[in-house]
Amino acid sequence: MKLKSFSYLLGLLIIFSFSPILSEEKIDIWKNKKEVTNESLQKENEASQSQSNSQSSQTIKALEKIQIQEGASIQSNQQKVYGIFEPANYDFNLNMWSSTKADDLRSSMKRLSKIPLSKSSNEILEIILFSFSYPPQGMTEKEFVDLKINWLIQNDRIELIESFLKQNEEFEGKGRAVQYLVDKNIASANIKEGCEKIKFIDANIKDSYLEKFKIYCLIFNNKKAEAQLLLDLLREQNQSSKFYDDKINFLLGVSDKTINKINEKNLLNFYLSSITIADFKYEPTEKTKTEIWKYLNAANLIKLEDASDKEKLKELEIAANNNQLDKKKIFEIYKQIPFNLNILVNAKSNYQTLNESDARALIYQKYLLSESNELKIEYLFLLEDLFKKADLSNIYSKFLSDKIEEIGIENLPDRYKEISLTRIVSEEDIFLGKVKYNDKILHQSKILKYFVEGENKKKVQKDIDKIFKRISKNKKYFISAKDLALADALLKDGFILPANFKYTELSKKFDVPKNLLQLIEKDQKAFLALKIVEIIGEDEPYQLDPETIYFVTNLLNKMDLVTIRNKVLNSALPLRT
Repeated sequence: MKLKSFSYLLGLLIIFSFSPILSEEKIDIWKNKKEVTNESLQKENEASQSQSNSQSSQTIKALEKIQIQEGASIQSNQQKVYGIFEPANYDFNLNMWSSTKADDLRSSMKRLSKIPLSKSSNEILEIILFSFSYPPQGMTEKEFVDLKINWLIQNDRIELIESFLKQNEEFEGKGRAVQYLVDKNIASANIKEGCEKIKFIDANIKDSYLEKFKIYCLIFNNKKAEAQLLLDLLREQNQSSKFYDDKINFLLGVSDKTINKINEKNLLNFYLSSITIADFKYEPTEKTKTEIWKYLNAANLIKLEDASDKEKLKELEIAANNNQLDKKKIFEIYKQIPFNLNILVNAKSNYQTLNESDARALIYQKYLLSESNELKIEYLFLLEDLFKKADLSNIYSKFLSDKIEEIGIENLPDRYKEISLTRIVSEEDIFLGKVKYNDKILHQSKILKYFVEGENKKKVQKDIDKIFKRISKNKKYFISAKDLALADALLKDGFILPANFKYTELSKKFDVPKNLLQLIEKDQKAFLALKIVEIIGEDEPYQLDPETIYFVTNLLNKMDLVTIRNKVLNSALPLRT
């Protein structure tokens, strides 16, 4: 007993002796987090750098190192910051939201959720949302993290979810992000890839759903002994369930029977039901969860056993129109519906006597049997009318576009060419092309090499002197808002413009919205950037009118948001081939 008491007292003395050191380590928590993150992300950074040229759309290097700048004030020893990107890389700091009210951020995010943002708008929004920072005034850490996670899930940003999980060890609501990541892999019916991805998630995450998936992955990879060990631990922690135990015992070979009840509580349970029940059959309804619909699609588990079941077919058509069911499935079913030869031959006169689904199926089959392009396009447009009449256009628009492109506009009769062009759905993947410099126009001149290619400052200053001189000699030349946007950026970056270029006088022609200028006065950097995302919206910067381009870049200059400004300038100003 005496020996134990002595050990206990000695332990207490050691703890008290080191308490100042422990206190200092607590205060320097960001430094500790940075070191761990840098070490754990080194390999990912090397891999991501090798792909940077081919993946410019990944904007924001999803796995960049976290090195928060010195001098950023820590608001509270207890307050934590969550994010993915180093704020200094984008001219922000940890306090980027500190002057903004929570309601302003909530309202702005609500408005943005209703706008189909362009590629550039999304990239800027990701920079703003996922730079490490404290929350705005009146917003808890939990709500701020939820706002970020909600955006990632709603926009299906899988790679950023993975990065967020790796870089933020503990936060409320982490289980939801993990479950979304897991469900995404299950829903694709590619369990092998899902099990490989799960290895990249931080081992410290303790989530029963994830643990269950890990156990299944061990069975999937024929590591049953390890699976049994993890299952026993899960049971000891009361984290398992009767249903899960039954399915895993069956898959482990512990039992040779399993319950035939289909469990829809979550996607993992539904997946386990589908692979353990003999002759698995499931009839989805409009209430079926989206992730279950996706899995049914991917696993090819949606079939129409009886082609005469019109009610069932109607349900599937509505599901496809609502993006729950793969639209191609509807056309596969149409091919299965039997028609006698006489009805097929006289499809144009017979389709009106049939119910709506059969009419669409008949015209689709007639299209497939048509040999001439004229007949094909005629039936395609007739089919379009039938889908419109049934309010199912979402099923058909992409299909029609694809078929017109297969035929080729040039191969269509003249009377169909113009209308067919309007039906082609363009993919919104904007490729800007190579910059073509034009020294006759200021905002298209080789001065832009500084922003586009990182040209040497001395060389750029010589180009400025030469090109501005040439422009000034042209008495017919009109200084545009785009020219002023370039001039403003050059002045901001320390270049000297010729004395005869009256920038201040010229800029007075364009008004910058006062409400946005007030955000600068209040030092609301992040919120100003968010407002600019609202302004750009569904457009790319080059699609904005010149005046808007000027005041957007002017505001970014005033707030020292040079990195985002360069992104806007590189889209808005250059002439591209």
